Amino acid sequence: MSIHQLITERFKAALITVSGRESVDPVVQVAGRPEFGDYQVNGVMGLAKSMGCKPRELAEQVIQKIDAQGLIAKMEVAGPGFINVTLDAHFIISELQRASDCKRLGVSQLTPQRVVVDYSSVNLAKEMHVGHLRSTIIGDAVARVNEFLGHTVIRQNHVGDWGTQFGMLVAFLVESRQDPMANVDLSDLESFYRQAKARFDDPAFADMARQYVVRLQAGDPEVLALWRHFVDVSMSHCDKVYEKLGVQLTRDDVRGESAYNDALPGLVNDLRERGLSQLSEGADVVLVDEFKGRDGEASTFMVRKKDGGFMYGTTDLAAVRYRAQVLKADRSLYVVDSRQSLHFQQLFVVARRAGFVPPEVDLQHIAFGMVLGKDGKPFKTRAGESVKLNDLLNEAVQRAQQLVAAKNPDMPEHQQFEIAKAVGIGAVKYADLSKNRTSDYVFDWDSMLSFEGNTAPYLQYACVRPARIALRVGAWKDSIPFSLDAPMERALGVHLMRFEDALRTMARDSMPHVLCAYLYDLASAYSRFYEHCPVIEGEAVNTSRLKLSNLAGRTLAAGLELLGIAALKEM
Repeated sequence: MSIHQLITERFKAALITVSGRESVDPVVQVAGRPEFGDYQVNGVMGLAKSMGCKPRELAEQVIQKIDAQGLIAKMEVAGPGFINVTLDAHFIISELQRASDCKRLGVSQLTPQRVVVDYSSVNLAKEMHVGHLRSTIIGDAVARVNEFLGHTVIRQNHVGDWGTQFGMLVAFLVESRQDPMANVDLSDLESFYRQAKARFDDPAFADMARQYVVRLQAGDPEVLALWRHFVDVSMSHCDKVYEKLGVQLTRDDVRGESAYNDALPGLVNDLRERGLSQLSEGADVVLVDEFKGRDGEASTFMVRKKDGGFMYGTTDLAAVRYRAQVLKADRSLYVVDSRQSLHFQQLFVVARRAGFVPPEVDLQHIAFGMVLGKDGKPFKTRAGESVKLNDLLNEAVQRAQQLVAAKNPDMPEHQQFEIAKAVGIGAVKYADLSKNRTSDYVFDWDSMLSFEGNTAPYLQYACVRPARIALRVGAWKDSIPFSLDAPMERALGVHLMRFEDALRTMARDSMPHVLCAYLYDLASAYSRFYEHCPVIEGEAVNTSRLKLSNLAGRTLAAGLELLGIAALKEM
């Protein structure tokens, strides 16, 4: 049980006893300032109002009834009815020792669930660009934390690998090249696609492209061979970007639109037989009364066009059903930008109405905002094109290498480069993850590569300090117990205990910035400890402080790893 949960349960029991109610929900939060103790409990004032008594008097009664043994050293009523809580030092020490002795840092596992995380989801035959960054790294962090907390995580890379664009590509290459598959790389595919799109205004070419789509969908061996080649070229590029980003996506996680192609006709028939879809100007649509347009009419969720073609919404319905019925998901998370919010709201309603997803399965759209340039507009190159993600990451490493070389001019160049990769890639990822995912954010090289403030370089350097101390001390015995005599020792110890709460909150809400904020506060607490509580004084080593320093370093490193960011021992 986490510390937050433990305090909540104790106060909940006391409030029920005092009020006579069957259920109450105290609000436990970290105290805003040291003089308020370690935690502050709210919920008394609303309860007092409903009971017709004074909040401070009710709070005093709660203090008298709470089981504080082994957990709380002091409680006092503050303001109109808050309860300030100071933890027992012996309890803090026991929790620190438990974390220190545990490979998982004392973090307990939750009741396991099967959690499907849909992320990255690139469109193939194109290079990944900056627009793919947020889905890829947010999804990766969400997957890592859920896995660490004991869930079975099933990653799904729902790539766009089907449809008209591939018919256009095949038509163009067959028309323009003697051997369509010879020496084709991703930049060629992008160029060919642009040229094919320009040719699509020609009715003859458009008809030929559509014929190739029909042949592709029918399983024509020649067209399928070309399609597989295009997919392989595209995914090879994605694999390299994923490796550079350090995200845990593999080819085994790819289940693209093509995987559901054979299921689509039956799915549309199911919707018809269940009376959910209807014809509208020749197209199959589902009316979604829950979401109305400005005219007050129900919104439409199209599943088949009048020409018989299927929509990406149809594929998404097939994917929802597959994840619920085949993968047996308890939770299905879609890490997709916020502009698709209405689509996912409609999708979830239709999927549940059709019975594709049992009521107990949790469907969530993990929405996120856009990456903006300093002009407040979507981040583009000077030429107005989307920034290629590979180019962006290469530039991050180059910029970081300049900083590392300036700080460590005598360091071997190969070592500078390895550190620069960790710092540069980490800086890009952390600048994104540390922002509330629902907000847009401005891409700024200077701020994200700074060694000051809430940045990856600052946290990575915070990991280096305890590593250097441990290296200087060498072998040591940790049989000496923790002691928390100095205020900065205690403050750091209390913050270390909150690691599990940060992970649980992040997993519950799929909000990586919660974990980022925890790690930044931990790094700041460690910095104050480092300045005021010397671990090594002369030849003497304070073993308790060494243990505390080591635990802080391990926790920072574990937190960064769960965000997909490398922790460093030298910088």
